[in-house]
Formats: sequence, structure tokens, C-alpha cells
Amino acid sequence: MPPRGRVRDGGQVAIEFVGMLPLILLLVAAVWECVLIGYAFSLAGNAADEAARAGAVKGDGACQAAAKRHVGGAWQASAECGTSGDLYMVTVTLNVPVLVPGLDTGLTVQGHGGSPNEKEE
Repeated sequence: MPPRGRVRDGGQVAIEFVGMLPLILLLVAAVWECVLIGYAFSLAGNAADEAARAGAVKGDGACQAAAKRHVGGAWQASAECGTSGDLYMVTVTLNVPVLVPGLDTGLTVQGHGGSPNEKEE
């Protein structure tokens, strides 16, 4: 028997946990989305650099193929390849997903890359 004047609070922790669970899950989802945005920037930049190098040596077809190869199939991406003076320039645009790759948010991230022209004759 509890001492007089004390209120029993058995189960209070469970009630507080149930109340906080949606907030915790929302916070985890927001952090994960921030991680995906950062990864998209990294992925787009790397794909643009690799595509620029391939395009500078072998042309536009190799540029597009390198961009697709370095992005991966789960991400929706497009690459714009072309020359600008003595440089071969590439812009890779990625769609940022919602929680998992494949679900599009409408937010896009761009990566830019360039390489001196070294086209094989």
C-alpha cells in the first residue's frame, strides 16, 4: 500500500512515450531527408566530374553514359553535356527523393563539372 499523500503514477512513462512517438518519428524522417539532400549534392557533383572527364576524351555519348553509370538506377537524373571554349562542361540534375530513392519530391539538385578537351582523333 502506497504511503498517504502519494499519487500512483504507474503507466505514466508509457503514456508519455505514446504521446512523443509521432514527434520522434517525424524528427527521424526530417533528419533522413536532410541526409538524402546532402547525398544528392555529392552524387550529382561526382557524376558531373566523371561525365566531364569521359566526355572530354570520347564525346557526348560517353558523357551521358558516364553520368548515368555514376548516378545509379534508383535516382532520376539528367545530364547536359557540351563544350565551352577549351572546356568540356557537364551539368547533372538529380531529383531529390522523399525518404527513399524513387519517390520524387519535385526538388532538384545540380552538380557541375568541367574538364579540358582531350578528344581522341
